[in-house]
Amino acid sequence: MVWRSLMEEQVIEMPCPMCHDEDNLRMIAHVDEIPYFGEHTQVTVLCHSCGWRQTDFIPAEGRKPGGWTFEIESEDDLSVRVVRSSSCTVCIPELDLEVNPGSAATGFVTNMEGLLVRFIDIVKMVSKSIGDDEPENQQILLGMLHRLQHAGREGKALKIELLDPHGLSQILHERAIDRDLTQEEIDSLPVGPDPAVFSA
Repeated sequence: MVWRSLMEEQVIEMPCPMCHDEDNLRMIAHVDEIPYFGEHTQVTVLCHSCGWRQTDFIPAEGRKPGGWTFEIESEDDLSVRVVRSSSCTVCIPELDLEVNPGSAATGFVTNMEGLLVRFIDIVKMVSKSIGDDEPENQQILLGMLHRLQHAGREGKALKIELLDPHGLSQILHERAIDRDLTQEEIDSLPVGPDPAVFSA
């Protein structure tokens, strides 16, 4: 990444949406250039009182609702860059796994391996919560873990899909396939949190 501006905290004169402290809400914004993604502004709103934070990415160019698909075919594909905004739903259709943006969703830049690790952590958490009381479900979860941990290895491909009604997410690789979302998809997808700066 090429840093285009320095990160400086700006005071926001409104209460924190979590703890309602009126004196400790700050915003950090900086402009970056991400290869293949272009110029964007990363905005982080944070509270020094309770530690709450929200980060998102705003592209310099207007975007339309879109979906991205990428097939992890080899270990090299695990390093493919992913930009996921706070409005993006991430899916692994083969495993019937989907992570929707919640009210505290944040944007992030990672790679395919980092994305898989997030899914692995969730599956492990669910497995731990059901314990040994549901052996059939444990077997299903173990199968999911195996597929996630071996994606791109031993000839085991796995498809990742990003669905973003705001069009701010992207998979940065020449094999990534982008498409427009249907109106039905746009209407059914959650859009994540309202920007804290504008919603309080």
